[in-house]
Amino acid sequence: MAGRLCLLSGDELVDVARASGGRFDADPQQVYPRWPELREWAAGRPQADPRTAPPPDAGAPAPYPRQCFGIGLNYADHVGESGLQTPTEPVVFGKFASCLTGPGAPLVLPSDTVDWEVELVVVIGREARRVPERVAWEHVAGLTIGQDLSDRALQFSGPAPQQFGLGKSLPGFGPTGPWLVTPDELDDPDDLEISCTLNGATVQHSRTTHLIFDVRSLVAYLSGRLPLHPGDVIFTGTPAGIGSGRDPQVFLRPGDELVSRIEGLGRLVTRVATAT
Repeated sequence: MAGRLCLLSGDELVDVARASGGRFDADPQQVYPRWPELREWAAGRPQADPRTAPPPDAGAPAPYPRQCFGIGLNYADHVGESGLQTPTEPVVFGKFASCLTGPGAPLVLPSDTVDWEVELVVVIGREARRVPERVAWEHVAGLTIGQDLSDRALQFSGPAPQQFGLGKSLPGFGPTGPWLVTPDELDDPDDLEISCTLNGATVQHSRTTHLIFDVRSLVAYLSGRLPLHPGDVIFTGTPAGIGSGRDPQVFLRPGDELVSRIEGLGRLVTRVATAT
């Protein structure tokens, strides 16, 4: 609610700062260094229902992480539609944190070559340094839905290296939400249905079990090269069905509506602003 940290208890929103008597900050980003303490405080409350509609002023679950990573080419079918070779290790790029928005923020198109990419998004809950895969989930605060929106013309412009991160980090290009769901609330956090519709038509559909590098391996890989901090964000990659992979290519237009769904995490609605 208006950028304040809230806990979804059943279908009720609890303002954490007020309910805890000021024990926790109202700023969502400030809770991640104290994630185990928050989990303990919240224990015993009714399990959240991710189908609950978020308030219209809901913000991003992790609005300004110290680090925000993107992973490219992480589903085999997306590798195929891109005409590239299957990577032998994660393809990592930076997605600037200033692009992150909440579920209700309208998308203003900067060009006519903006594409969609539904993704499972990981938020780190404990500092991770050289974490082995077998304990990687212990360092995850929760999962949410994201769109790694991309201006393809900008992304692939210029000489090598191309403007990969910049083309995926323009204002509003990182909608996330509506909820952050802890892994223990999911029957199998490694196998979730993931899909995206554009104006009601399904454009992407897969399961996260098809990730080439799953959450465990990504946390282990990244933490083996640099520290992951509480509140850091990882966009884990998109399945096939992007607009630029179609013939003819399809890009977002004013008035379009993207609905991104991941099993157990709810749905993220992204509306493209109409021209003024």
